[in-house]
Amino acid sequence: MHYKFNTLIIVCSLVTLGFSQTKTDTISSTIKVGDTLIDGKTTTLGKEIPAEKDTLNIKNLKDHPEAAELDQKWLEELYSNSLYDTIYKSVTELTYEPVDYPELSTDTLKARLARLNAKTPFNIEYNPSLESVIKRYLKHRRTSLERLMGLSHFYFPMFEAEFDNYNIPLEMKYLSIVESALKPKARSRVGATGLWQFMFTTGKEYNLDVSSYVDERSDPISSTSAAAKYLSRLYKIFGDWDLALAAYNSGPGNVNKAIRRSGGYKNYWNIRPNLPRETAGYVPAFLATMYIFEYAEEHGFKPERPPFQLIQTDTIHVKQMITLDQVAETTGVNIEELQFLNPSYKLDIIPKIEGKTYALRLPREAVGIFTSNEDKIYAFAKAEFDKREKPLPELVKVDTKIRYKVRSGDYLGKIARRYGVRVSQIKRWNGLRSNNLKIGQRLTIYPRKPVTNSKPSTPKTTVSSSGRKTYKVKSGDSLWSIAQKFSGVSVQNLKDWNDISGNKLKTGMTLIVSE
Repeated sequence: MHYKFNTLIIVCSLVTLGFSQTKTDTISSTIKVGDTLIDGKTTTLGKEIPAEKDTLNIKNLKDHPEAAELDQKWLEELYSNSLYDTIYKSVTELTYEPVDYPELSTDTLKARLARLNAKTPFNIEYNPSLESVIKRYLKHRRTSLERLMGLSHFYFPMFEAEFDNYNIPLEMKYLSIVESALKPKARSRVGATGLWQFMFTTGKEYNLDVSSYVDERSDPISSTSAAAKYLSRLYKIFGDWDLALAAYNSGPGNVNKAIRRSGGYKNYWNIRPNLPRETAGYVPAFLATMYIFEYAEEHGFKPERPPFQLIQTDTIHVKQMITLDQVAETTGVNIEELQFLNPSYKLDIIPKIEGKTYALRLPREAVGIFTSNEDKIYAFAKAEFDKREKPLPELVKVDTKIRYKVRSGDYLGKIARRYGVRVSQIKRWNGLRSNNLKIGQRLTIYPRKPVTNSKPSTPKTTVSSSGRKTYKVKSGDSLWSIAQKFSGVSVQNLKDWNDISGNKLKTGMTLIVSE
């Protein structure tokens, strides 16, 4: 920066600083009006000051223009790169050595990949690395793939509907298998959660509600909509679905670095050697999964289908706080099925919060039961919540625990209701990762209901001449309360076995309660 002084300014400044008049006169006589003072030296205004030569021997450093443009587009998105460390360990450790799998010849694979490449915007051209991954999956992951194919019948219709809304290739649905193995509550070591593995801050940016009660990152529809928006933004930046896929995993910054290091190539297979290790295996894992699902029949896969399809379910907007346990008791739907259909409710509680609407997904046959008896069901739920507010002396001390032995017909929801606790608590106390139980298994439980006898009371039954068990209806009984008394018996079973069309029962009537 240049500073200009005339004689008057300097004289005033020097007087202020305490210089004598004699010294002032001497200094002012050496500087003429219009001179410029630079680093204590005077230079006549307008005189060119030569620049010193650069001591560095590197000239004309330039960025790659296309990659720099992509960087700028991404910065304009103002998006946090916190989504990506989510890929399974198996993908990061993929090896590409040849795999002996004579059931699939290289020529057959090339022909099938060519047909698949023609109908999808992804680049699915044959290469030895992709062949290695496909054959490894076919040889070593057959059982898990069949299970995933079964689950896909439930989840893929949701994904396809959301992707169609945002003009995303429908084949992108296979990404959820690589990300989460179709587990809505999947959680990575860094906290990425759900089918599409969103981090907390990323979920918030895409309006996914995350609270003590609800985590919409685990909601199949809400999270898929967020993933579709995010993938759409990536595609607008890179203009290539393979690169968008790689950026979804490792972040657009790493993809741009790979583009630079490869000399400006923008084909995924050309930049793959320069991508992080997990991303280098990420796209081949995705393409291998796509191939196997598209040619499942040719490879003899027999999927394990879920108990119902998406079309066999429907949603209800909840008007009052209610637990999945309470829904199970009043509709006759197993708690495990409700947890499968409603994975976003962290504590198995559907809250009622001002300004927010939460939905309950039910099998279609239970939707009619719920909507026809809403008032009664909500009254039942309120009564249950009111019981929890009783004075503490009526509750068992928190340090009182029991050891419960699992019996035939038991499931976590049933045991939880018996002792007034949550399913999630039983799982936490016993280190359970799933809802599966084994007969004879011992569970540690801290009951909130006073327990006088660890054995559940057995309803009185008689055996008819046909060998079936029967039960006499008492005052206050209902179909769902009777179904709860007998393991493995549902409301629908009772209706079928007794030729009942409605829900009304008469005191004293005899019901068949076994096949």
